[in-house]
Amino acid sequence: MGDNYKKIVEANLAALYANPARDLARRLPASRNGEQFMFAAFGGVCRIEPQGIFLDDTPQTGVIGILLSLYALSADPAPCRLEPFKAYKDFPDSMPYTGAFVSHTEQILVPQVSSLRAARAGIVKSFNGQDATVTVAGDFAWVVYPLPKIALCYIFYEADEDFPASATCLFSNNANTFLPMDALADVGEYTSKKILALL
Repeated sequence: MGDNYKKIVEANLAALYANPARDLARRLPASRNGEQFMFAAFGGVCRIEPQGIFLDDTPQTGVIGILLSLYALSADPAPCRLEPFKAYKDFPDSMPYTGAFVSHTEQILVPQVSSLRAARAGIVKSFNGQDATVTVAGDFAWVVYPLPKIALCYIFYEADEDFPASATCLFSNNANTFLPMDALADVGEYTSKKILALL
């Protein structure tokens, strides 16, 4: 499977550099140095160049490499529209991936809700995020940016005598402008995995 992922990344890079958008750096947005494009992604620094995709200088030839290459290929000039946040299931064509999204993005965080509250400041900083606005409920909530134009709003409730702990992940309102739905589900999953790794 790894070789297949690597081939997809390479094919996406070839397509990206065969006909790059003239204003690709602005669309991502990214800083540009010749054929290199650099931007914050998944709590690190992404570098895209014809020879490969790197996150904090580590080659990305798996799922994250595919997501980063798709994000670059889908680069749209529209800005991120943050609110109102939208549940994954409320995007068109999301139904085939909704079950996996709930399991791999939200439910994996539930056992760690108390630890996540304690680690909140560091997690938010890693993802260039911020606390959620007062319009968002929950015992605590934050907004993080796994990709420059895609924000995720995580809402947490801690367990009490009446209800178990819970975690909900919402997307910035127009997140589907910048990636297809299956890739958006993966963005949620790999953001949650990175959040857990930061504990």
